[in-house]
Amino acid sequence: MPKATQESAQKTTPAAASGAASREVVVVAGWRSPLGKAGGALAGMTAVDIGALVLRETLARSSLDAAELDAVIIGNVIQPVEATNIARVIALTADVPKHVPAHTVHRNCASGMQAITDAAEKILSGRADVVLAGGVESMTHAPLLFHDRFREALSGLQKARDLSVKARSLLEVVKAPWRPRIALLEGLTDPTVKLNMGQTAEVLAREFGISRDDQDRFALQSHQRADAAWNDGFFGHEVLHMFPPPRFAAMQRDEGIRVGQSMDALGKLRPVFEKPLGTVTAGNSSQITDGAAMLVLTHREKAEAEGWPVLGYIHDWAYSGCDPARMGLGPVFCSSRVLQSRGLKMSDMDRVEINEAFAAQVLACLQAMDSKSFAKGCLGLEQPVGAPHMNRLNVHGGAIAMGHPVGMSGARLILTLLQQLKHDTGGGLGLATLCVGGGQGGATLLGSDAWKH
Repeated sequence: MPKATQESAQKTTPAAASGAASREVVVVAGWRSPLGKAGGALAGMTAVDIGALVLRETLARSSLDAAELDAVIIGNVIQPVEATNIARVIALTADVPKHVPAHTVHRNCASGMQAITDAAEKILSGRADVVLAGGVESMTHAPLLFHDRFREALSGLQKARDLSVKARSLLEVVKAPWRPRIALLEGLTDPTVKLNMGQTAEVLAREFGISRDDQDRFALQSHQRADAAWNDGFFGHEVLHMFPPPRFAAMQRDEGIRVGQSMDALGKLRPVFEKPLGTVTAGNSSQITDGAAMLVLTHREKAEAEGWPVLGYIHDWAYSGCDPARMGLGPVFCSSRVLQSRGLKMSDMDRVEINEAFAAQVLACLQAMDSKSFAKGCLGLEQPVGAPHMNRLNVHGGAIAMGHPVGMSGARLILTLLQQLKHDTGGGLGLATLCVGGGQGGATLLGSDAWKH
């Protein structure tokens, strides 16, 4: 039994919270970029470049005029200093009219999901009719940071007025620590428990008895399913073709998928986070990636009045807190809450997406969801949440194969799941959920139809 305790949770029940129960939030358009490996095909584009292209294309491929937007909300984690409030910069770059406000949200890995649920909340409350929401990340452009002594020395050099002071200041610059800190690594380390995200996955692997072989098999399945989905044309419903600079070569699919991946190849990789006895490797972890996803949300009455096709419904959502050292269990806490709020079971879900931060993390969630002791001791429930069957979970692969652009992934999960309910299952309910650095989880309940339960 893992060392977890029942945690307090933030919960939003849309209809009850808004007083606008008659409104039903719908998604009427959504597209994403192909996902590029850090330093790969999208490396020549900034987060603004990628986000603006996807936003512009999402509007162009719908029948919506940008002037009809009431707001733009975009999730982003590695917020670039040259584009503060990146949502506003993206919106203006994509020619959204200046009168449309835009703001950026940040909830670590759930930032893209937070943007969408914030948009839904605006619509439910009657404060907006049409909102464009999504997520963007360029992990390639995560900055290098210099020591404070180096910064202070440079500042002193800039302020120096005479030659002697300049000489002393220059000497201080030379003596100051030059070795940069890697912002990406520091950002993926929890300051409260002093563990990076990979180490938290190692914690779960030990406590839930998840072997290296289990993790590698799950990773292999992710690559195989993602490759099959591309070959079957599934992602053609949501992924734009791009011609990124500087080569402007066609980019038509997610770059990280390894065709022909094998257990033998995965088995040769060494542990990354706990050497030499760890089990979490680069092969069974999500990839560091660039990408963007944008969705247009409105309410059903507006969509019907305008004749906009409905991709799907956003029924409910929940965000929960958990132990930061076991942050990977976040989906168990928030999924339990959102299902309870609607009187549902996991078995009612036709499709489920759990973001593949790490294979160990997803497998630990599945065990916890099926555990009666975990339900009673950590969730305060008499019966377990229930784990989704593997033939309903991440059926088109996940972040281990495709990548995890942290600010964008929550939006991608929602978009992909809506496409599954439309094109794969022909209807029904779906749950998109992910763990969040810092010890949180986010979950969104989606449907192909209006709420009937």
